[in-house]
Amino acid sequence: MKARGYRNSDTGQAFPIYLTAVAALLFLALAFFAVGQAGATRNGGQTAADAAALAAAQDYRDALGTALLKAVTDGSALEDLLNGRGIGVGDACAQAEVFAQENGADLTGDPDRCVPGYLPTSFSVKVRTQKPVGKTVIPGTESKHAVATAKAVIGPRCTLQPPDGPTATPLPTPTGDEDGGNGGGSGGDDEKPAVDLKCDGRDVTIDPAHPELFPDVKDLFSVHLDE
Repeated sequence: MKARGYRNSDTGQAFPIYLTAVAALLFLALAFFAVGQAGATRNGGQTAADAAALAAAQDYRDALGTALLKAVTDGSALEDLLNGRGIGVGDACAQAEVFAQENGADLTGDPDRCVPGYLPTSFSVKVRTQKPVGKTVIPGTESKHAVATAKAVIGPRCTLQPPDGPTATPLPTPTGDEDGGNGGGSGGDDEKPAVDLKCDGRDVTIDPAHPELFPDVKDLFSVHLDE
């Protein structure tokens, strides 16, 4: 009987230790869950920042393509445009805001929320997640938002190639008498020469007379995140 009493006494003393160990393990599990929840919020913020920066850069790249086509048609200088410069920011930052919100975040940090860069041509954004980490065993997480930054670079793929031969001297504009009195001509003076480019090692020719054959803007400029 005495031996049985000792065993009951040992069991009674071990029970609080067992409860303490279980409570400690439960707290650790909840703490790991909180860390994972914070990591998920941070990853979501980074995804939103990446999407916003890429959206801004792609919108700017599309505008570059439009400006480049116009310059080729008008016979204007192309060097700055081919290098990814020479136009305004336009709607690029507005597109960044749209894509940030679609990924659960907002541009934040005025005036540094969407900053264009020119060497290299790029867009840097800063976002803040719309939802906080949430309530966890770690105090303060219920109001903690993730903040992330990203930078997208617009890289030129093409360089302007010099003409193969000397530029031909334009013919004089025909007079009305030479054209049967209609005052018009063949329009030779208005014809713009084709533009030769070297794009990632490939020869590309842009003929102003056929704008429908203008290369895809993705073949002219790359867009990538700056690591």
